[in-house]
Parts: sequence; structure tokens; C-alpha cells
Amino acid sequence: MRTDIRGLYAVTPDEIDTARLARLVQDAVDGGAKLVQYRNKIASHALRIEQARALLAICRSANVPLIVNDHLDIARAIGADGLHLGEDDGDIARAREALPGAILGVSCYNEIDRAVRAARLGADYVAFGRFFESTTKPGVIRASLELVAAAKARLKLPVVGIGGISLENSPGLIAGGVDAVAVISALFSAKDVRATARAFARVFEQASK
Repeated sequence: MRTDIRGLYAVTPDEIDTARLARLVQDAVDGGAKLVQYRNKIASHALRIEQARALLAICRSANVPLIVNDHLDIARAIGADGLHLGEDDGDIARAREALPGAILGVSCYNEIDRAVRAARLGADYVAFGRFFESTTKPGVIRASLELVAAAKARLKLPVVGIGGISLENSPGLIAGGVDAVAVISALFSAKDVRATARAFARVFEQASK
């Protein structure tokens, strides 16, 4: 399954309550999230399977791709729409071979060479960041809009921005060429997740005018 990578890319928080996580994701999708990434660094393998399956049902009902972070085995087990790999999360070529029709994303931090390699090995999008101070990954090396421009020119792939992205700073990223913004805290820590997702969607609508 391939799709247009553009808009709000909702990345789940570390939540062990599956019912609560499902409600949060339902609100994000109802508000206009275009992609959902299941990411949970603290859950057991069994809980990850349970949660990923619950979120896949929500996403399928809304025709929104569910992408699993890190775990190729889980993506395959539940029939997820895609997989996202970080620096230490597995081999890109192996993932592409194992999931030939799925969306494959790769974190490239601030490294254009890593992005070039990911594209060569079959990535469908590359992600750069952090662009701003992040509560999820504090202290990570910063990325720049110059890097985004270079990647867009060389790779012809969608670029996802991540790291401390908010409603206030996302317009600048979009204007700088970022196709999608991956958001955790600014979305799922909001009092009204659905309204916040709608606000992010409006940012992209305005950028398209």
C-alpha cells in the first residue's frame, strides 16, 4: 500500500492503556491526521501487538495508513500499511524485501547521505529532525531547512519533519518544503486532540492555497 505522504502524521505516545490510546488515535484521525505511526517504547511485545491491531482497525475504517515504528515483525504480524525505521531499528533492504507493497519510512536525522542511501534501498519517504526542542528526544542533533531543500532536489521523495513541532512552528517547515509533520506531544498532550488535529490540517490547507 503506497499513499501520498502529506499532512499531519500522528505518532502515538507511550501509552499502556489500549482503550485510551485507541480513543486518542480515533480523535486524531477524525480531526484529519493523514497517517498514524504506532510507536510505544515502554510496552511489552504482547501489548504492542494488541495495541497495533486495535489502531489498525481504526485506521482502516478511516482509510488512513497505520505505520509501525521499529518492529518489522509486528508490522508483518498485523498486516500494517507500513514500517518506519530509525538508525538502529533494522536493515532497510530487508524491510523492503519483507514488505514489498508497504510504505517504508526512514529516519535520517540531519544526514543527507543516509537519506540518499534510504532512497536507493527503497524508502518511500525520509524523515529529518529534530527541527525544534523535543520532549520526546531532547538533545538530538538539529536538522535544517537547507537539508530539506537538498533532499527534495536530490531524492524526489516526500520529506517528513519531526521534533518539537507545534501549530505555531509548523507553517515555517511546510513553507520550507516539508511534506508532512510528525507530531506526538503537541497533538496527543492537547486538551482536545480532535480540534488540534483539525488545526494542523488547516495549516496544510492554507499552505496549498
